[in-house]
Amino acid sequence: MRMILSLAMGLVLSATAASATAGSLAREADINQGLFYVSVANKIRKGCDAIAPRTFTAIRYLEALKAEARARGYSEAEIDEYINDKDEKALMRERRDAYIRANGAEPEGGPGLCRLGSREIAEQSQIGKLLRAK
Repeated sequence: MRMILSLAMGLVLSATAASATAGSLAREADINQGLFYVSVANKIRKGCDAIAPRTFTAIRYLEALKAEARARGYSEAEIDEYINDKDEKALMRERRDAYIRANGAEPEGGPGLCRLGSREIAEQSQIGKLLRAK
């Protein structure tokens, strides 16, 4: 189970990257927003011991994002290029951390991150749907 979770969350972190070329997955706002949700949920579950991931929900969500990219005509090679761009991964981390800070928490962890996670779960946001209280 841990290996599946690690694989899924590794995909999340990798999938937050995007090539800035015209026609790339970086232009797919809804796919990128989905990856952002997963990135935030992943950070919350790592930084708050009181919150766990909904592992299979996260895997299904990531697979749906990838399927949508394929349905829009992106090849496996284009998806791989997208998920491996280190600069874009850094941009997603910055965006994720800014969201966390804007919501009164610190990305490094602590009670604020747990409060944010609990709020997301209670609101049944897309982020919250990827998490569960322990």
